[in-house]
Amino acid sequence: MFTTQQPGPSESRTPSLDFPSHPRQEGATETHIRIVLGTLGRQRVTLSGEEAERLEERIGKSPTGEVRKRRDFRSSSASMIRPLAMDLDREACYRAVKARDRRFDGRFLTGVLSTGIFCRPICPARTPRFENCVFLPTAAAAYSAGFRPCLRCRPEINPGVPAWSGTAATVNRALRLIAEEGPEATNLQALASRLGVGSRHLRRLFRRHVGASPAAVLQVQRVFLAKQLITDSGLPLTQVALGAGFGSVRRFNAVMQRTFGRAPRDLRRSAGSTPSRLTLRLPYRPPYDWAGVLAFLAPRAIPGVESVENGVYRRTMSLAGTQGIVEVSAAAETFLLATITVDRLPALAAVAARLRHLFDLDADPEPIAAHLGRDSALASRLAARSGLRVPGAWDAFELAVRAMLGQQVSVSAASTLAGRLAATFGERLSGPTSSGDPRVLFPEPKALAHADLSRIGIPGTRAAAISSLAAAVMRDPALLRTPNSVEQTVATLLTLPGIGDWTASYIAMRALREPDAFPVSDLGLLRAMRRHLAKPSPALLQRRAERWRPWRAYAAMLLWLDDAVINTARRASGRVVLRS
Repeated sequence: MFTTQQPGPSESRTPSLDFPSHPRQEGATETHIRIVLGTLGRQRVTLSGEEAERLEERIGKSPTGEVRKRRDFRSSSASMIRPLAMDLDREACYRAVKARDRRFDGRFLTGVLSTGIFCRPICPARTPRFENCVFLPTAAAAYSAGFRPCLRCRPEINPGVPAWSGTAATVNRALRLIAEEGPEATNLQALASRLGVGSRHLRRLFRRHVGASPAAVLQVQRVFLAKQLITDSGLPLTQVALGAGFGSVRRFNAVMQRTFGRAPRDLRRSAGSTPSRLTLRLPYRPPYDWAGVLAFLAPRAIPGVESVENGVYRRTMSLAGTQGIVEVSAAAETFLLATITVDRLPALAAVAARLRHLFDLDADPEPIAAHLGRDSALASRLAARSGLRVPGAWDAFELAVRAMLGQQVSVSAASTLAGRLAATFGERLSGPTSSGDPRVLFPEPKALAHADLSRIGIPGTRAAAISSLAAAVMRDPALLRTPNSVEQTVATLLTLPGIGDWTASYIAMRALREPDAFPVSDLGLLRAMRRHLAKPSPALLQRRAERWRPWRAYAAMLLWLDDAVINTARRASGRVVLRS
């Protein structure tokens, strides 16, 4: 059973999860193991001197018997293992591994001392002995400690640790920067400066919450993406190296050989893509309300830029000089399939990162549902929306403009205006596309900063507000990016003309991925709560929503998806009051 606890004043908003011991023996008293996932403040997993020696001895050899450079597991570089401050009960983790319990997939990884391999809890291989297991928080920690990824359970398609699961907000923003910007975000001094903290403090945060340095995190992302492309696509290895972000084929070959103990060509087992069209797996933690995500995105799709048809989301993309179309659909297994058609191979790590944010793939739905389900106003709605997600944004500026266009108009009217804006000021795709595919790229800030936006049929004040936002993003490209805290970004947005509390909260909720953002003045939310509040008002809703922290954005999405609210809104005013 999943339960959550509200954090104290000095704690981060991190869910504590209680899992029953598993498997339970007949007649035994039910016990619970408390696991605070991702919070690495107190040491519980340690290696004795004998275990450290065995780890050094066994990982120091390759599968072929070739002796690698011996690693000193008592040195500071290898201290990821012994002081790997994980609040994970080793016995509880081992029970999950023995049972191959899918609820634990992505919550930790198992390093096997006897083989030097790290696996997911659901690995089909024979369960190692308890004394040979070390439990690690992230793949970067396992990689830094010298373990090799398992070829059977494929950690590269692991759901991953939820964004807020014990990870400090600063580290969370840093990880997003690394995923989106690659090598430019791994210099510790520069990264710390952008995040507004000292480099030593950031290094401590990474050691505590991730178990590895920013450079190691980036390296693991490259290796895992390359492994997925090698296994699931027919791309030439030179293009795999480029798409995964390696600077040279020689570097790619060396890293893959060192990581997997074999050459990249020996890892290939299938071919399903072409250089101009490839497919990525985007794993998530089940359940996933794909129907709910599409129900929210479909009426808000910008004509010509994106579309939702037959259970497939499509949109145009332009990233680092690469243009194309990406389409996303649900698969039978626990991942989404993203098919990318491009004129040349882009930096795929950035594409995957944007798609994960757009579809909220790092959320952990079980503790969210357990927490929100305590409120009678949400319990019945949650039963119909298993695997609730908050759709994000492909591009923060695009979402912000879309939100401003949606002020005081219906959803369909806002989509029409956004389509006109894109058709008038956006760029058309240069490459060939199918007849039903979107063909227009949403305009960049420089195209809107000084344009006459009143041509698309919006009031002059709103046109000026959008141009003002575009000019502000041109002056400060990081305005709508991760380095700034959500509070700082919202405060800055509120100083711009045409942006009020509702718009700023909506941007924080979807573009900035703030799980506790809540547009309290939204008419749709007030209407949805009319049976649960004596006299619905922003003040009363704000007071009721306090019990939904730290996931008020998910509560808002749940209320927005209520069909009764949408239908009532249409009958009452002839337009949908659920804005943007």
